[in-house]
Amino acid sequence: MEALEIFQRYELKYLIPYSTYEEITSLLQKRMKFDPYGDEQGCYNIVSLYFDSDDDKIYNETRNNLNFRQKLRLRVYGDSDLNSTSFLEIKQKYNRVVNKRRTLITLKDAYDYVYNNANNRENYNVSNPQILGEVSAFSSLYELKPSVVVSYDRQALAGIDEPDLRVTFDFNLMTRSDNLQIEDGPDGDLFVDPNMVIMEVKVSNSVPFWLSRMLSDYECERKSVSKFCTCIDISNGVMKPYTRNPVVEPVGTLL
Repeated sequence: MEALEIFQRYELKYLIPYSTYEEITSLLQKRMKFDPYGDEQGCYNIVSLYFDSDDDKIYNETRNNLNFRQKLRLRVYGDSDLNSTSFLEIKQKYNRVVNKRRTLITLKDAYDYVYNNANNRENYNVSNPQILGEVSAFSSLYELKPSVVVSYDRQALAGIDEPDLRVTFDFNLMTRSDNLQIEDGPDGDLFVDPNMVIMEVKVSNSVPFWLSRMLSDYECERKSVSKFCTCIDISNGVMKPYTRNPVVEPVGTLL
């Protein structure tokens, strides 16, 4: 699943009604194809463990919308166990440009790495040891610890004539802080209205004119949606979760 380790792009977020998603995704299929890493409808599940310091350094950087901010997360796709491949990832954002650096590592080794402060780093079979070193430096500098789990179902499409273009739709967004084992799969409290969808447009340069026109026609307004900050707010009791029913599902069968 998405084995690319280093990439840079713009990521534009929108919060749209489910009915708008249904119309937009139908039109997108004329110029885009479903993500081959998902099922026949480009759908798959994502479960991520996010990290923060005791004094909420990462949360505050994001909430205060600093020009430069970064996060550390451990992520799995679909059904997983301790022997499954996971991704340790540093996500950095400067203005609107997102940089991601990540390395593949078994979930079992990732847990050992995280909870033993990288003491056994040379023993891990990772795809990119340099990035693992960067994760270690970042984690040590910020004194990061496992904080909250975020999970959601995603439908993704990739451009046919514009290979750098990617559009994703996230549904059933849930969070938990009482169980930080991501191999236990998606579970927790809903933190986005279940009748709304988070859409992200991801592109290396500029958004194609045809897509900009489509977003304008459907009155899709850019909206900053921090999954991490919202989940921390729910964990701290600052925000209440949404009711669990009804929960919508994207077209197609999710992994």
